[in-house]
Amino acid sequence: MEDFKNLKVWKKAHELTLVVYQRTRAFPKDEIYGLTSQLRRSAASIGANIAEGCGRRSDAEMKRFLQIARGSASELEYHLLLARDLGFLGTSDFQRLDEKILEVQRMLASLVQRLQGPVLARS
Repeated sequence: MEDFKNLKVWKKAHELTLVVYQRTRAFPKDEIYGLTSQLRRSAASIGANIAEGCGRRSDAEMKRFLQIARGSASELEYHLLLARDLGFLGTSDFQRLDEKILEVQRMLASLVQRLQGPVLARS
């Protein structure tokens, strides 16, 4: 596999993580070990799992780490919903972040599909 920093999906995931860190700076201080930490950890986990997968020796291992990254993206999606519903995140910030998550999720799904190779026709 190539250097993870060359993958468009990693770049998008990294940008998403940076935005999550920026937006959570204004969260209540009593959430630093709660929701703020969970949001940051799940966001960072997406890019970290892409990077780890690239460091593995096989497409099967890469695919496994991409699927873990997809799980982290879903976790982030939930935590953002919770932050919005608790009033920690405005609607416009939520919508922008949600769009970024959906884009990363689609890119991860596409990359997993490419690693699986062509689908054989079933009879």
